[in-house]
Amino acid sequence: MSVNQSQFTQAMMDAALPVPDGLVDGANRPADRRFNVYRNNVTVSLVEALKVAFPVITNLLGEVNLDGLARLYLQAHPPNTPLMMFYGADFPDFLASMKQLSHLGYLADVARLEQAERRAYHAADASPVAHDALAVLPPVVLMEATLTLAPSVQLVRSPWPIHDIWRFNMEEGAPKPTAAAQDVLITRPAFDPVFHLLPEGGGDWIAALMSGKTFGTAYEAAQATHPEFDLGVNLTLLLQDHAITHVKKKE
Repeated sequence: MSVNQSQFTQAMMDAALPVPDGLVDGANRPADRRFNVYRNNVTVSLVEALKVAFPVITNLLGEVNLDGLARLYLQAHPPNTPLMMFYGADFPDFLASMKQLSHLGYLADVARLEQAERRAYHAADASPVAHDALAVLPPVVLMEATLTLAPSVQLVRSPWPIHDIWRFNMEEGAPKPTAAAQDVLITRPAFDPVFHLLPEGGGDWIAALMSGKTFGTAYEAAQATHPEFDLGVNLTLLLQDHAITHVKKKE
């Protein structure tokens, strides 16, 4: 009897399910024991992969609770790639969907921040523009230009103090988080991702740039919500961290 692939996958991801009927080894003997050992090894490996990918979430929930959540996630979201570094892409949304965790409203956004760090780390390399690439443009030309940001650049916006929560759990001596909305930019100026807590208006400006808006339109969007928006500080951050890879002037 052949084993249904869907049945095999479901049983592999859920230890509560029985070993698929008809499963045999190379000598045509029942492979129940071998399957259970393999299933356990796969589960343990994937649970550990989530802990490595989401260390702050693991710290916030505790390893025992994370183990249980990870197994539930594994059943709903089996791996769709052999590359373990990408496993857990849907984990933030999974956390947001868990009614048992609804009292921890910040949890999913903290997970999104950690996931963004992974995307930044594994993103393709890209050559940045020269530091004076924008300074040499006439103001009217600059305002109508669009900027392309490096694939490693990630923006995470949240009504929660996600940057402070991340620091408090990852950096010794970091201050306790205080209630505040925070926008975090992740860049990769060298080999490792770097977190930046953006000043007011910075998230609006960078989000507009990333959506394809012109330099001037993005600036107006930031000023509309934050009149005190400091363009110089935010632009310097992008240039210093090699985040701008192309400047397209209006034709």
